[in-house]
Amino acid sequence: MNAPTEYYEHGTAAERWARAQLFFDAREYATAARILEPLAGEAPEQLAPRLLLARAYYHSAQLSRAERELRAVLERWPVEDYARLMLGRTLERMGRPDEARPHLRMAAAMAGEFPE
Repeated sequence: MNAPTEYYEHGTAAERWARAQLFFDAREYATAARILEPLAGEAPEQLAPRLLLARAYYHSAQLSRAERELRAVLERWPVEDYARLMLGRTLERMGRPDEARPHLRMAAAMAGEFPE
C-alpha cells in the first residue's frame, strides 16, 4: 500500500511551484522545502526551484542541506552570484568563516562591489 501523501504534493509542477512560493512567503520554510525537493529533482536544469529550495533550507536552519544544494547549483551555474553569496552566508552561519570569505568576496566582485 502506498504511503499517504500531503495535499501539497499533488498537482502539476506549476501548481506545486506556486504552492511552494506561498509557503515560503508565509515563512513556512520547512514545508516549502518539502514541496521543492521533488520539484527540483524533476527539473534539475531549472535554477529558480533549486535556489528557492536552498533558501528554504537556509531559513529553516537545514544548513548542511543548504550548503549541498548551493554547491550543486554552483557546479552547474558557476557565475550565479546570488548562490555564491548564499553559500558564503551559509558557511558563516555554520561557523566556517574562512571557507565563507572567498565566496563572499567573489559574490561582491560579481555584483560590481569592490573594496576601496
